[in-house]
Amino acid sequence: MKHHGTMIKAPARTPFSDLSGIDQSLINSELRYRRLFETAQDGILILNAETGLISDVNPYLIEMLGYSREEFVEKKLWEVGAFKDVEASRNSFLALQKNKYIRYENLPLKTKGGRLVPVEFVSNVYLVGEEKVIQCNIRDISDRKRAEAALRAKDEANWSLIENLEDHWLLIKHLPIGVVVHAPDTRIVMCNPEASQLLGKSPDQMLGKGAGDPYWHFVHEDGTRLTEEELPVNQVVASGHLLKNFVMGIIRGTDEESWVLVNAYPEFGSDEQLRQVVVTLADISNIKCAEERIQRHLEHLTALVEIDRAINFSFDLNLSMTTLLTHVIVQLEVDAADVLLFNPQSRTLEFVAGRGFNTKTIEHVRQPLGEGYAGGAAQERSMVHVPDLTKEHDSFLGEILLAGEEFVSYFGVPLIAKGQLMGVLEVFHRSPQSHDENWLDFLKALAAQAAIAIDNVTLFDNLQRSNIELAQAYNATIEGWSRALELRDNETEGHTQRVAVLTVKLARLFGLSDEELVQVRWGALLHDIGKMAIPDAILLKHDSLTEAEWVVMRNHTAFAFEMLSPIRYLRSALDIPYSHHEKWDGTGYPLGLKGDQIPLAARIFAVVDVWDALRSDRRYRSSWSVEKVREHLRSLSGTHFDPHVVKVCLDSDVLIY
Repeated sequence: MKHHGTMIKAPARTPFSDLSGIDQSLINSELRYRRLFETAQDGILILNAETGLISDVNPYLIEMLGYSREEFVEKKLWEVGAFKDVEASRNSFLALQKNKYIRYENLPLKTKGGRLVPVEFVSNVYLVGEEKVIQCNIRDISDRKRAEAALRAKDEANWSLIENLEDHWLLIKHLPIGVVVHAPDTRIVMCNPEASQLLGKSPDQMLGKGAGDPYWHFVHEDGTRLTEEELPVNQVVASGHLLKNFVMGIIRGTDEESWVLVNAYPEFGSDEQLRQVVVTLADISNIKCAEERIQRHLEHLTALVEIDRAINFSFDLNLSMTTLLTHVIVQLEVDAADVLLFNPQSRTLEFVAGRGFNTKTIEHVRQPLGEGYAGGAAQERSMVHVPDLTKEHDSFLGEILLAGEEFVSYFGVPLIAKGQLMGVLEVFHRSPQSHDENWLDFLKALAAQAAIAIDNVTLFDNLQRSNIELAQAYNATIEGWSRALELRDNETEGHTQRVAVLTVKLARLFGLSDEELVQVRWGALLHDIGKMAIPDAILLKHDSLTEAEWVVMRNHTAFAFEMLSPIRYLRSALDIPYSHHEKWDGTGYPLGLKGDQIPLAARIFAVVDVWDALRSDRRYRSSWSVEKVREHLRSLSGTHFDPHVVKVCLDSDVLIY
């Protein structure tokens, strides 16, 4: 409270300044009294004992009640608005005149603003010289009344809980959950030892503390601090209803944290006024930790499933490694990670993918097996951990650190699949970290996934390489057979390769797939393979063949079927060798197929075979012109050839030379 004291000035020197020592002592005494009067921390009124008029009021009382000095002085007690009971004030003055002393333990005075202030009021009558005066000492007891109310609330709360049964308190005292009892103004009036332990404060420290005291630090599950309105006891006071299963965290000190399940309920008196709020706190820290572990495990499993999906549905090593390293950084909360691939030919570890690096220095790493941390991890097939790179690092990591990466710790894990070294997974931190067994186990699991991914891609690459080599071997074999046939009959040299090229080009116009075109090419190359079984006397005869010789010659298609059908990968190529002499009108051989019964590849090849034969020189005739051959093909459309095939072939830009 502010005090507006009156400045006491030293009296000016007068003719009467040369007073006696006694007179000077009286003056000094009066000055000391005045100072005490104006600086007192209680209100003081001075009244004329005969008239009852107020002659003086000190600054403390003016400040406490809000009235001006003028509203007090030369007025009687009952004329001042602070004394709300006029009759009682008059009677008190009369009693004071008679008894010379009066005391009120709890007298309500009203401020000018209308607020009631409980005071202790003590009045005495005494003489000042020949004058009888009354001094009223008025002390504000608001704080004392609040303290007394708190003690009463505590006693009432204890009484309501125990209700004359000591066993109830003994039960609460030994409950495995915390119990805190709040007064209606949220101050704590009672708590059991478990609550004290959970909140990290002794009972003496807790009693009297309000819910909004900054002493407490409670948080939501997401880590944000609870507002004062969100505190359980305040929610119950505000709503008057039970609060059930409210989860909150308690922060004790700098790093201690526990989680509690809160239930709070109000207790009302017979007058339906709130008497207290009982709050129970069940420690669920272990459950919360278990939930967090389960959540982390679920996230880890989800990450492993996504990595597995990337491995199974893609044979792109860069894509698989990028997916893996993304999860490594997110799930392990590391700053950077990379994969070094083992090259068995050079016996070195070479960068294949990385995430989180500020520079590209890591991309140029080539570590010999057994050298550096990664080389050591690969050779020993065991994880390497360097907790402080500022104290120790190899020459390879030294280059990375000098490039400005600022890493402080390192893990290198060998990638092993089916007993074979695939590479090394490296992870880096830029700030000190501590890791538990679960973290290390997940790092190893991710390394195992990386090894599987590399192994799968390697197997796929090897398989693709084998397939390419096998396909090349097939092509070489088939082309060798076709060349062997041409060597036997020089007159048709180059014919097989030409018809194969033309047939594939035209077959593509009919929408055949790439796989089907491979079989078409092979069939075209082997279209006359059956002639290998025809005797030279017939095959190389310059004169016209007899009917009997034609019977033998026509068997070359059947011979082709017998030669190729046992070879499984050539069965789809049999359409041309077996059916290219069938005719659209059904007069061809060997089966006399008609129309669409003839395989499409054979119908296309039949046109190409005649085109190339007529456009080539023979010993018995010269080659025909393009227009003459095209006219010849049109003339055979509908009898020898499929009309649609003839039209597509002649309308294309393939048969123009």
